[in-house]
Amino acid sequence: MTRARLTLDFFHDVVCGWCFNLSPRLRLLAGEFDLDIRHRTFVLQAGTAEMIARFGSMPAAKTEILGHWRACMAASDTPDAFNVDAMAAAPFAYPHGLPGALACKAAERQGGQAAHWDMFDAIQRAHLTDVRNVADMRVLANVAAEIGLDAARLIDDMAADATGDRVEADRREARRLQVRCVPTVIIRETGHRLVNGPVEDLRAQILANARLVA
Repeated sequence: MTRARLTLDFFHDVVCGWCFNLSPRLRLLAGEFDLDIRHRTFVLQAGTAEMIARFGSMPAAKTEILGHWRACMAASDTPDAFNVDAMAAAPFAYPHGLPGALACKAAERQGGQAAHWDMFDAIQRAHLTDVRNVADMRVLANVAAEIGLDAARLIDDMAADATGDRVEADRREARRLQVRCVPTVIIRETGHRLVNGPVEDLRAQILANARLVA
């Protein structure tokens, strides 16, 4: 284990299957290396209008995105966690990521980066495995309660201007760093962008960067 400390900015969207693959790998590596992982929300589409503009219609959005899910399954350490058929049959439109981003930032106000990460992972499980509508505030409140957060406070904080400002601050930082997709993980000390892949490949990249700053 190297003692060199690295700070990683992890840009993610709660509805992103590739983020679902990467997050547990980063958790594993955070236990091996001295990593300070800073969570950054990056909402691909912030509402129904943006989804229709991107995909043409909400049914078309679900169809195309579930194609991405299948690609994510093929590269996943836990492919059974992707419940593609259930999402295809779900009665709700494919959810956009803004409510989940606000929920993660609200969780962060309760418990810092650790709570943000826990909430992010819990929303992803609710979305990709349990096929719950993570654009529904009641679902997000339940997810928060399930991981031990104050659900009522979380809902209040989601509506606060300060929480929206934090989501917007991440958006500005993404623009500054020319982040255009998720997941994006940038090592601050070196500027290196991790290439998502098997944990052994990620480990090698982190080790190489740790040696550069040791």
